[in-house]
Amino acid sequence: VQLQASGGGLVQAGGSLRLSCKASGLNFSINTMGWYRQAPGKQRELVARITSGGSTDYAESVKGRFTISRDNVKRTVYLQMNSLKPEDTAVYYCNVQLGRPFWGRGTQVTVSS
Repeated sequence: VQLQASGGGLVQAGGSLRLSCKASGLNFSINTMGWYRQAPGKQRELVARITSGGSTDYAESVKGRFTISRDNVKRTVYLQMNSLKPEDTAVYYCNVQLGRPFWGRGTQVTVSS
């Protein structure tokens, strides 16, 4: 299983970024995919996840600002992040649970104030 995340970067507060995670080595369409993040000195936390049927759930801190989506043909899950805040600064990881968690390498998101 490989999860290749991209799309991070440096953005000013109020700006937007879209993260992408391309998956290989798994039956993508049947699996729940998730985005997590880890800020310096903090535990990794769930940001959003999407089931095979398209149901989503979000951390309270990102509701109304972030949107997770998936394209099963492209085997890719996206995280559209709008109205970014400095507290969104973290390394963002793509995740799938297949008996155990699999993680992508992570992509850095930095939001300046």
